[in-house]
Amino acid sequence: MTRDDAWALVQQFTKSESLRRHMLAVEAAMVWYAQKLGEDVELYAVTGLLHDFDYESHPVVGPDGHPFWGVAYLREHTDLPELILESILGHYRESGTPRVTTLARTLFAVDELTGFCTAATYVRPDRSVHNLETASVKKKLKDKAFAKGVNREDIAIGLEEMTQVISGLTLETHIENVLEGLRSRAETLGLAG
Repeated sequence: MTRDDAWALVQQFTKSESLRRHMLAVEAAMVWYAQKLGEDVELYAVTGLLHDFDYESHPVVGPDGHPFWGVAYLREHTDLPELILESILGHYRESGTPRVTTLARTLFAVDELTGFCTAATYVRPDRSVHNLETASVKKKLKDKAFAKGVNREDIAIGLEEMTQVISGLTLETHIENVLEGLRSRAETLGLAG
């Protein structure tokens, strides 16, 4: 499956513009990390795009819902490698699927953080990710009232798991890496101000 095939599948199953943008944001962060780590960019892009493609049509998390329904659909209708499917299952912590690959750890590490960085951009007067500073994101993470829907525990676990990929990775550097990914596609994501 190519990146364009994955995007067509997202468009087929997801009508919500905000959910589509979330998947595009995760893709942007995944691609940034793939380039940094010397990994397969297309593989990372497809994984980032597809991780939530079933969420709108099957929002109840569990065996008959997200992400299990989506992975079952992908197994039946595509020839995606198990590496991608396991990573998609692993991005939902309660699935019980361990994140042992760099791909799975990266997806989990960027998923919630891209949503948080997007929310932090939206409250800026200029609504531009280009002017959003890492320190501002880190400060907002401590404010439990801000972006309450973002799971901060997942962000912390994601960072911890990414330190197994990039030794010594700090929260500040991880935030900056995700911001760089978002900045690379700011126009498409509606984050250019």
